[in-house]
Amino acid sequence: MNIEELTLGQLKEIQNKVGSTKVSRNPYEIGKNYFIQTVTHYYTGKLIEVLPQEIVLEDAAWIADTGRFSDFIKDGKFNEVEPYPSGKLVIGRGSLVQAFQWTHPLPRAQK
Repeated sequence: MNIEELTLGQLKEIQNKVGSTKVSRNPYEIGKNYFIQTVTHYYTGKLIEVLPQEIVLEDAAWIADTGRFSDFIKDGKFNEVEPYPSGKLVIGRGSLVQAFQWTHPLPRAQK
């Protein structure tokens, strides 16, 4: 096959076949609540978008002090939290250390 001789229709057919086998390359579930650890901070929020270089949360909060980490994960209780008042929080994926689904209510009040 000479690629220089392909028609536009043949190129579109190849593109459709390749596109149909596309597999998601991230483990995130849109619409789920997450705990996110970056190299500098902890966050909670509802995941609304995953981009090539960023993730986007809504109803986000900065967890300033988790207290005992295993108790924080198990019970969802923390010592200090600073919720973002509104809007979206965009986090660079290059800064992520860990992320997991958060099964507790998202904190929306400052503590």
